[in-house]
Amino acid sequence: MKVQRFIPASSSRFAAQLFNIITVVVMLASITALLLGKLLASQKVGFLPFVLSLPPVMIWFGGSIFVYASIAHHPNVRTAHYNKWAGYRFYGVMGSLMVIGPAIYGLLGGWGGLMLVQGLAVTIVVPWALLDIVRAAREPWADMTVEVES
Repeated sequence: MKVQRFIPASSSRFAAQLFNIITVVVMLASITALLLGKLLASQKVGFLPFVLSLPPVMIWFGGSIFVYASIAHHPNVRTAHYNKWAGYRFYGVMGSLMVIGPAIYGLLGGWGGLMLVQGLAVTIVVPWALLDIVRAAREPWADMTVEVES
């Protein structure tokens, strides 16, 4: 039996923005913890913020797979498009940093290497994510009705 489901425009817009919103929050929280660690390094507690700067990114990397998969087959094509590109950016940058990050850290070492690697990730991901959030907000979204099997 087919049932019609109503999807409001605001739901489609929020789904299009969700991956980017969480990515921005996580990346900024992570770089903030790292910078706090740099400030506190002379106080002999600098290791704690460094340790706290990595878990948000690692947890989001795992959680983002579920968010990405849940939005990937959204009935609204534009929602799936925004989600796809947010995933390409985030996973591409994280994968690239796994390859070039150790080399950068090896050249600079210590706080400088860590800050450059994480700063590079934030510099690449956050501006594009914010741009996509704004683009999705400005796009004209329409309510949808889809038929689903029950």
